[in-house]
Amino acid sequence: MRISFLVLGLAASFVASDFGKQIATAQVQDDLRPPNAFSTISDPVARSRALFAEAAKVITNPRCMNCHPVGDHPLQGDDQHIHQPAALRGQADSGVPGMSCAACHTDRNFTLFPDEASYQSIPGNPGWRLAPAEMAWQGKSIGQICHQIKDPAQNGGRNLAMLQEHMARDDIVAWAWHPGEGRKPAPGTQELFGSIIQAWIDTGAECP
Repeated sequence: MRISFLVLGLAASFVASDFGKQIATAQVQDDLRPPNAFSTISDPVARSRALFAEAAKVITNPRCMNCHPVGDHPLQGDDQHIHQPAALRGQADSGVPGMSCAACHTDRNFTLFPDEASYQSIPGNPGWRLAPAEMAWQGKSIGQICHQIKDPAQNGGRNLAMLQEHMARDDIVAWAWHPGEGRKPAPGTQELFGSIIQAWIDTGAECP
C-alpha cells in the first residue's frame, strides 16, 4: 500500500512538474517585455530597434495580421487561412454588396452555442473591417512593416504621436486582447503595447 501511494505520489509530482514546464513555456512565448527591460542596451539606435522587435510580437500576431492581409481576402485563425465563408474587401474595406462585414460581424463578439459551428464565436466591433490595402503587412519582414507604419502615406496619414495613440487606445486594436471564445489573445496588454511603441518613438523610432 505504501509503495502504491509512493508511486502515485511520484507520478503526480512528475505530471505537476511537466504541467508547470508547459505553463512556463507558454508564458515565455506569450511574454511581452516592458520598455525598462531594454534599458541595458546603451546604444539608442539598437535599443529602439529592439523595442520595435518586441512590439512586433503584437503586430505580427494573427489577431492583428489577419486584418492586414495582402490582397482582397481577410484571413482567419492562428494559421492565417483565407476567410470562410468567402469574403472580399470591397471599395470601403468592409465587404461587398450582399456580403458586407457587418452581415456577420456585429458591434461585439458573439459566442455561439456548442456544436453550432467549427469555431466558438464570431468576432465583432463597431468598426469591423479590413485595414486599407496600403496597410497590408502579410508576408513582410518586421523591418519592412516598421518603415511602412512610419510612413503617413501607408498608415492612414498618422504622424508618430497619432500612431502611438492608435496603437495604445483605439478600440479595434484593443480587440486583439479580447478576441472572443476560441481565440488566443495577442501577447501582453494594449497598455503595455502602447508603452513599448512610445519607448520606440522616444528612442528615435528606428527600424530593425
